[in-house]
Amino acid sequence: MPTIYGEVDPAFDAVTAEFERNFAERGEVGASVCVILDGRPVVDLWGGVADPATGRAWERDTVGVVFSCTKAAVALCIHLLSRSGEIDPNMPVSRVWPEFAANGKGDITIGMLLDHSAGIPVLSAPIGPKALQDWDFMTGRIAEQTPFWRPGTRHGYHPVTFGHTLGEVVRRVTGVSIGSFFATEIAEPMGLDFWIGLPEQIEPRIAPIITAAPGPTTPFLEAALHQRGSIPNLFVFNSGDFARTGVNTRAGRAAEIPGANGVTNARGLARLYAGALQDPDLIPGERFPTSPGFDETLHMSTRFDRGFMRAMDNHAALGDGHSMRVGAHAYGHCGSGGSIGFADPAPRLSVGYTMNKLGHGTLLNERGQALVDAVYRSLGLSAPPIRHQLEQDHQ
Repeated sequence: MPTIYGEVDPAFDAVTAEFERNFAERGEVGASVCVILDGRPVVDLWGGVADPATGRAWERDTVGVVFSCTKAAVALCIHLLSRSGEIDPNMPVSRVWPEFAANGKGDITIGMLLDHSAGIPVLSAPIGPKALQDWDFMTGRIAEQTPFWRPGTRHGYHPVTFGHTLGEVVRRVTGVSIGSFFATEIAEPMGLDFWIGLPEQIEPRIAPIITAAPGPTTPFLEAALHQRGSIPNLFVFNSGDFARTGVNTRAGRAAEIPGANGVTNARGLARLYAGALQDPDLIPGERFPTSPGFDETLHMSTRFDRGFMRAMDNHAALGDGHSMRVGAHAYGHCGSGGSIGFADPAPRLSVGYTMNKLGHGTLLNERGQALVDAVYRSLGLSAPPIRHQLEQDHQ
């Protein structure tokens, strides 16, 4: 059992207890968790081993790749430009990126990109192992892609293209890359240790990712393995090698892959969402919610809203690892392996959890969910599951 470091308000001792149980009972290797309540840190804990190869401990300033938690940072960049009037969520993407209109994409709006209904979750044409690190190549292929469904009529998680499409919108409007814009307009003003495109001087603080053993099969995995040319199949086998090998390389972390390679820790995620809560005009009202429904990529029920994930519960259908049980009005994002950041406006709560050992499932596994549940218990609140079963199989 490793030593746990940091500070915690006694009212949140339940979070400490679950954090310790993650190491003692659930296979945690190195991790951090942070909770901010109404602008005040009430939990800031870390512990374990950052790099098992050297035995280096997880320190206060250790950071790691948080995969799709990065999408929240991208969404906030878009909302910042929307508030300034430089773009509008109802605006066609092609207004700022004319080439994007090719092959039936002229009516896709920025809002459709945010809520994963644009119909371009993956690329059909083969791409190479390092493609995600080549910005011009990726945006060129996205501009050529034909939608997999009529935009706006369905939704399906856009695992990688979310970051490149919205990142290109930011670049076309501002003249700078999404990583640079996020750094100067959000991360630096908020004092965040959070990067999209990691500076070389931060490399010594990185906790390398430890991959998970294969988990139980799911409809998504079945389609990925056995339905050649399907969206799940293309996601798994035509998205480059970043998730498998590039994530632990300098080149993979230095590149700007805004749907997948942000680097931060729990404190950075919690502070990001705390900053959003302190600026209520930054994220407009629930303008682009998607109802619970079949996800064309993940082959389960999901909900997206303004670039964020909303509460989802697929436990009855798929078991552990495929839900994100948070408050009914909370918004946030999971990352591959189980990291999470989210805000819950009613209690003015923001939470971050990051780790180096990936877990099974597509959303929160038991380690992250146990921490989230403990946060709500500490507040005397509950985060009731949002149960939404599909009435019929997707045709």
